[in-house]
Amino acid sequence: MTGRDGGAPLEPLGNTPVVILVRPQMAENIGTTARAMANGGLFHLRLVSPRDGWPQDRAWRTASGADRILEAATVHESVDDAIADLHHVYATCPRPRHIVKTVMTARGGAAELHAATQRGLKVGLMFGPERAGLDNEDMARADALIRYPLNPTFMSLNLAQAVMIMAYEWWMATDATPPRTLMTNETHVATKGELENFMSHLVRELDGCGFLRNEQKRPGMVRNLRHFFTRGEVTEQELRTLHGVVRELANPRRTQD
Repeated sequence: MTGRDGGAPLEPLGNTPVVILVRPQMAENIGTTARAMANGGLFHLRLVSPRDGWPQDRAWRTASGADRILEAATVHESVDDAIADLHHVYATCPRPRHIVKTVMTARGGAAELHAATQRGLKVGLMFGPERAGLDNEDMARADALIRYPLNPTFMSLNLAQAVMIMAYEWWMATDATPPRTLMTNETHVATKGELENFMSHLVRELDGCGFLRNEQKRPGMVRNLRHFFTRGEVTEQELRTLHGVVRELANPRRTQD
């Protein structure tokens, strides 16, 4: 979606952190930042002295439908004005500075953000200009700094990427999605009864064709087959297919006329 076409039906999801872009230089980066925020459930955007003014249509063209975030964004003349109503502010810091202040990872910062918002406090995340990041005066306003533990020989993120990391960690801190799942679509994981029914069918046909004729090796061979089919989560549909395969293989081969 490009331009001001309405965008996605975004709205604030409770008490979420305010994203504060300090002296952003390019409208396109503000748009991609809004896109990143929307993915992580963030909505509130504040702009401190955007270089090219605000609003800028170029931001809407890169927001991919996160229009409502841009429409609700507010503009502030200074960092102090942008954070005046907040209780805690965290500043992203891409490189070490000679500052005595708590430094957290993105994940640690997200945990503290959640702890604060659950107490009803308003919190903010500050991101600096694209070229140089926040200066020391900006970071002096922050309660703590957030640095991303990335490849030390190449730590280069654009503005939206930096925001996306924090948006992701914010979202994942309370997300209940299991780390691993099997997508079965319209079938289901086979029950032990369904699997045993297939094994009986398979062993019966293997006995019939003589594959298990070695009585001494037969128990171990059957166990190996059973291990093979119980190692993963075979679905009911897959077992039906295998039944068909075994049934076809057990039939006398048809000859072509």
